[in-house]
Amino acid sequence: MRKLFKRESYLKKMRGFYHDCQIIKVLTGVRRCGKSSIMTLIAEELQADGVSPDQIVYLDLDKRPNRSVKTADQLDALIESKTATCGEGTKYLFVDEIQNVKDFEEVVNAWREETEYSIFITGSNSYLLSGELATKLTGRYLEFEIFPLTFQEYLAMKRFYGQEPKTNDPEELNQYILDGGFPGALQYPDREDKRAYVTGIVEEIFEKDIKRRVQIRNKSTFDRVVTYIVNNFGATTSLTNIKKALEDDGVRITRETLNNYIKTLLDAKILYECSRFDLKSKKSLSGEKKYYLADTSFFFALNVDNRINYGPVLENLVYIYAKSRGYRISVGRIGKVECDFILRGHEQEYAYVQVAYTILESKKTEDREYKSLEAIKDNYPKYVLTTDYLLQNRNGIKHLNLLDFLKNGQSF
Repeated sequence: MRKLFKRESYLKKMRGFYHDCQIIKVLTGVRRCGKSSIMTLIAEELQADGVSPDQIVYLDLDKRPNRSVKTADQLDALIESKTATCGEGTKYLFVDEIQNVKDFEEVVNAWREETEYSIFITGSNSYLLSGELATKLTGRYLEFEIFPLTFQEYLAMKRFYGQEPKTNDPEELNQYILDGGFPGALQYPDREDKRAYVTGIVEEIFEKDIKRRVQIRNKSTFDRVVTYIVNNFGATTSLTNIKKALEDDGVRITRETLNNYIKTLLDAKILYECSRFDLKSKKSLSGEKKYYLADTSFFFALNVDNRINYGPVLENLVYIYAKSRGYRISVGRIGKVECDFILRGHEQEYAYVQVAYTILESKKTEDREYKSLEAIKDNYPKYVLTTDYLLQNRNGIKHLNLLDFLKNGQSF
């Protein structure tokens, strides 16, 4: 068995719940981001801590012979057969890709109520936490959202598998942007093969997470919506603007259908939605939003152009990095100026972040990036993240090198 790269940032969030039989541990995230590997690592850690292998049951519902398990009764019978030989004491039940089973929630809840099973489940989309699971198990599950590799993890995983990263950090960052952070892509040395792998992920998401659950009446129109959203990630937009742009391009679509298609992409975790927040009124602003990709490789896999538009790309990296750290994120508005990100932590603490390729090209550029942060009058930390190595701190605002920030796994 191939040794797995340890994604410590996620494991340390979950260790306190390994032996908790009252809380179901739910791992969500876009397909192929590494959920199954993390569950396997948890099982390995349990055994290393003295748990007998006989007390651990691991079911992958995407693999033979379990792919035929589609109903609640079939799942219940499978779990019953696999746990029959477990001894006394706590048992550890892992079920991978559980959303393949209709009404799985009832089964999971029934086994949780046995009080001697610590249960871990994974799913590739937001349907996992909708409907019955959310209503029946309120307060009885914890979601741990898994993301593709951060830049720090990407570099560490390359070393782990004997692929020494380039000594030139900007060049390595470009490679990470183009090839993405899906762990499986690292096994392919050629970019063309990496692109084929990511394209395969997109196709798998459509077949397994979209087509089976959502009725797409017009596949051509849906594809045009996907193309438009993906090609305009990081741009401020609204349903009205998207609808108009599509209609100008000859695509007829109702507002309701467009909204449903975007929600479908969000549920499949291809996209993340970032709303705007007015810092003066302390209210969320309806209408205009930004959309970010779960991984930048989606853009380059679906387009033939390898040129990097660093503005939205660097924003995307920071957004997903902050999401992986558990921050709630908004786009901030202060009067007529905007702050790229308002980050809110678990203790309701804030941080404000501007992201740019450089601020050294002119005083005008520097002033533009600092202006919105200088307009914020509270004392929470404020950051300007750029690729510059000559740093220009100003008025208590920290100017940090983005590559070092991501490479070292720094906190806001």
